[in-house]
Amino acid sequence: MIRKKILSPGRIRSIDKSFCFIPHRFLTGGFLQSLTRHELALYVFLVLASDKHGLSFYSDRSICSILGLVEEDYLFARSCLIHKDLITYDGTLFQVLSLPANVHKTSGRAAR
Repeated sequence: MIRKKILSPGRIRSIDKSFCFIPHRFLTGGFLQSLTRHELALYVFLVLASDKHGLSFYSDRSICSILGLVEEDYLFARSCLIHKDLITYDGTLFQVLSLPANVHKTSGRAAR
């Protein structure tokens, strides 16, 4: 077993009023590996931008600008995250969902 020690005691992170998280199962359950780089960028952005219920309302244009994505890549990544049951979107509002029981893999074009 690896013994852990604090590497930088002056820089221990703390949870402030604004809080976001990604469950550890995102890594250990294969969700991270199932995402393309565009999907991962969008997912992490939505996690960071969301409130305690996973809700955020950034516009498509703002997200593309912040992430440096062209519209086609953004729309494809958003569609894949919806298909993989990681987010939902009503045309205005996003919700990052609790992780589904299993990883949903999408076949299709490769990330650019």
